[in-house]
Amino acid sequence: MADNTHSITIGYILWLFGFTGSHRFYYGKPISGTLYFFTLGLLFIGWIVDLFLIPGMDRRADLRFQEGSIDYTLAWILLTFLGIFGIHRMYMGKWLSGLLYLLTGGLFLIGYVYDYWTLNDQITVLNSRR
Repeated sequence: MADNTHSITIGYILWLFGFTGSHRFYYGKPISGTLYFFTLGLLFIGWIVDLFLIPGMDRRADLRFQEGSIDYTLAWILLTFLGIFGIHRMYMGKWLSGLLYLLTGGLFLIGYVYDYWTLNDQITVLNSRR
């Protein structure tokens, strides 16, 4: 049985803002998340279709990513609301880059965007080491 790395409840909450691609980033789909961001959820059509696709995205994320001491949902919440301050990186034990984000506004927002693309994989690597 797969670990429960991602929350379907959080997936649906993020879906409310899904025209920005946020639920797709959360489930480890950065390319389509970026596409949704720039096209308003494929002109809202893809966004509506995703209402029915979220359970499958959640199952695939649970199979793909490694459960461990770092909680994906908490890291995503920290990234979303405090990412430019590096709080999510400090939570993951990446203190140096977290402090660097704090002093540079998430490395001038470039690091913040990078973390949207790679956060799930960063957590998986850290969880597999512990």
